[in-house]
Amino acid sequence: MAAPVPAPTGAVRAVLRPSGALPPGALPVRGYDFRGGPDHAELLRSFLTTGFQATSFAQAAAEINRMIDAKLQPLTQEEQARAALGGLRPTTGCTIFLGFTSNIISSGVRESIRYLLQHNMVDVVVTTAGGVEEDLIKCMAHTYIGDFSLRGRELRDNGINRIGNLLVPNDNYCKFEDWVMPILDRMVEEQETQGTKWTPSKMIARLGQEIDNPESVWYWAQKNRIPVLSPALTDGSLGDMIFFHSYKRPGLVLDIVEDLRLINTEAIFARKTGMIILGGGLVKHHIANANLMRNGADFSVYVNTGQEFDGSDSGARPDEAVSWGKIRTDATPVKVYADASIVFPLLVAETFAQRADAFPMGPAP
Repeated sequence: MAAPVPAPTGAVRAVLRPSGALPPGALPVRGYDFRGGPDHAELLRSFLTTGFQATSFAQAAAEINRMIDAKLQPLTQEEQARAALGGLRPTTGCTIFLGFTSNIISSGVRESIRYLLQHNMVDVVVTTAGGVEEDLIKCMAHTYIGDFSLRGRELRDNGINRIGNLLVPNDNYCKFEDWVMPILDRMVEEQETQGTKWTPSKMIARLGQEIDNPESVWYWAQKNRIPVLSPALTDGSLGDMIFFHSYKRPGLVLDIVEDLRLINTEAIFARKTGMIILGGGLVKHHIANANLMRNGADFSVYVNTGQEFDGSDSGARPDEAVSWGKIRTDATPVKVYADASIVFPLLVAETFAQRADAFPMGPAP
């Protein structure tokens, strides 16, 4: 037998390097134990120590619960007077901004969004034109589950539009045209005879009133006087309808400046603010930029699949917003890299839905 030789000293030092102190708050990794049977609530709670995006999910739920804690703190009389000075409705201790792209409404996440607005759980909403029209159209006709691999050419020949693995018959938009054109007529008439000054948010509120359907997100937004901002309201089917209508009865004017003042003052006069943003693009930046007006949001949760390597704002991590003053330097923002169709209903289940009794159930007086 050969005599033992010591392992190379350099290799020993490299492999068996002694550990220093762990970062503060480090928790042991432990996932859900199914030996006790399925318990969905406990499963979600176990995400905190599961790792990867599961841990980010649990941190996002904790951040939203901190928003809710702050929201449920009542304003002082002085703060209510200050809000009234800004032309705002009296609110609570944290103004929650909710932003989402149109695909969220196209999907079944629409029902989670509607739940939040129905129960007065958020204060300001930002979405795209598609987010507005798809909600209204769903009150008239269904969107269907299809497949990502369905060929566009064949769908086009059959008058079917594809949103990912969702299918929207083109007839849905024809029904939308029949419904919205008389409303546009009345809006122009009110502008000309009553001096009504339309903004995107006022138009969305009007459409929510006209649809008069409790399945609609925008029905509840106007019932509960929750402003819905959509500065690119013409970028979708609604814009197509406005375009066609402009030949029939020209003259409709939408003032985006008034809405800009609205969203910025909602941030400026808030005691604290929270941002929940699903997706990226316009909705993400419009909310974040409003919070720049107050030197940053106090609480922030992003849910998207964007990456930061291309320099896009959609993919930017929260820390980039800190550098712009859109999130406060002492905040604990969270980004979950995931599909919101999976994550957001679970977040609602772990936060707002757990505390539903603390929120008013019906429309504001």
